[in-house]
Order: sequence, then structure tokens, then C-alpha cells
Amino acid sequence: MRLRTSRSALPGFALTLGITLAWLSLIVVLPLALLVLRPWTLGVAGVWHSIAEPRVLAALRLSFGAAVLAAAVNVPFGLLVAWVMVRYRFPGRNLADSLIDMPLALPTAVAGIALTALFAPKGWIGMLLTPLGIKVAYTPLGILVALVFVGLPFVVRTLEPVLMDLPLEAEEVAATLGATRAQTLRRVVLPALMPALLAGFAAALARGIGEYGSVIFIAGNMPMISEIAPLLIVIRLEQLDYAGAAALALVMLLASFAILLLLNLLQWRMGRRAS
Repeated sequence: MRLRTSRSALPGFALTLGITLAWLSLIVVLPLALLVLRPWTLGVAGVWHSIAEPRVLAALRLSFGAAVLAAAVNVPFGLLVAWVMVRYRFPGRNLADSLIDMPLALPTAVAGIALTALFAPKGWIGMLLTPLGIKVAYTPLGILVALVFVGLPFVVRTLEPVLMDLPLEAEEVAATLGATRAQTLRRVVLPALMPALLAGFAAALARGIGEYGSVIFIAGNMPMISEIAPLLIVIRLEQLDYAGAAALALVMLLASFAILLLLNLLQWRMGRRAS
């Protein structure tokens, strides 16, 4: 009796692996390799001078600091939104689910213009905050608002599948043993969600570090105050300083890679500890 072997819809392993590596090399490795090599036409001293300017350092601090803070803000609020969307059924749920993805569907420039119109001193929200002495548009706070806006869907969509698979029995057992809701959340729910929370944080952070379109209109773009690093890259490109732009982009690439690598290692360790 001849056994039937299952056939894959794709060609053999060698061919598919070769196509995959070739495609990744073409669209990922080659551009990154050129980015790494381009700044060194300035020489080591030129690269250091290009990235050590006070204006550049201020822009890098603002870009990374605002991205980290926005991702940190999105983690608890994203968890709350994901929890409501998964655990409850209510009128208008489909509309709310669509609104969560709105920052992903909107062109970033449209999002930036809309946020600026809302938070400008004469905008609907800005006119309420101005008498309180709170200025959002054209300040670093506006950058934070824009990054929170574009990063929230990444946290919510990362957490939703995990919450769907999270069994309710553990929460019910904790309740029968006398645990309060806060204790159940802290000792039962959050440990199970921690790898997903880190993944959502990393996704929101990665989006925020390189965000340009939604930030450029609300930031004000004042050097040393509200100027982001991607804007400096664009300015250098407009000045035909391609090597200087590549040097700044290389710094952002290396810093982003280091942060994401650290977060992924932490997520992997938490996943192993949970299993």
C-alpha cells in the first residue's frame, strides 16, 4: 500500500528560500547597505561633525523622547480600548472598531492638518485649553499628541488577539479565592499580557520614531525647540547634502535597531518565563 505524501502549494524549499532571500536583499538589505556606506564619504571627522551639532542632538532627543513617551501613553490606553472591544458587546461597536484603524487609513498629512486645526489656539480643543495656559499646537506637546494618535492602533491590534485567547477561567478562579479586581489584574491578567504589551509598545515606538507627515504641521518646526530629526533629514536633502542626511538617518537607524532589539529580547525572555 503506497502512502500518499502531502504536497505544498508552493515550490520546493530551496527555490522558495532563494526567492525570499533575493527579494529581502533587494528591498531591505541593499538600501540599508547603501545608507550605511553613504555617510562615510565625509570621513570620520565629517560624520561626527554632522551628527554632533547642537541642532541635530536636540532634534534626536525630541524625536526619540517623544516617541518613547507616546508609546508609553498608548500602552495603558491601548489596553483599555482592546479590553472593551474584546470583552464587551455594545451598540456602535463596529463603528468604534473602524475608528481605531482610522489613523492607519488616513494619509499622515491629513492627520497632521486635522490635529493642527483641532489644537490650534482657535481650534475646537485649543480654544478650551488656551485659557488654562496649555498650548498644544506648535510645541513639543503637539508632537506628543500626534504620535499618540498614530501609535494607538498598533497597541490595540497587538493586544486584541491575545485577549481573545486569554481564558476567563483564571480570572474566575482568582475571584473565587477572594482576589479583588485590582489583584486579579495585577497578578493574573497583566503577566499574561506582558509580552503582547511589549510588542505593542515596540510597534508604536517604531512608528513614532520615523513619523513625519502627521507631526510636521503641528510641531511648529522651531530649531532646538520643536524640530524633529526626520525634518532635518529632509532639510539636508533639499540642500543637496546627501551624505549629511544619510549620516543622520544612520544614527536614527542604529538607535532604533538597538531599542527594538532590546525590547524583543525582553519580550522573548518574558515569553520563556511564562511558558
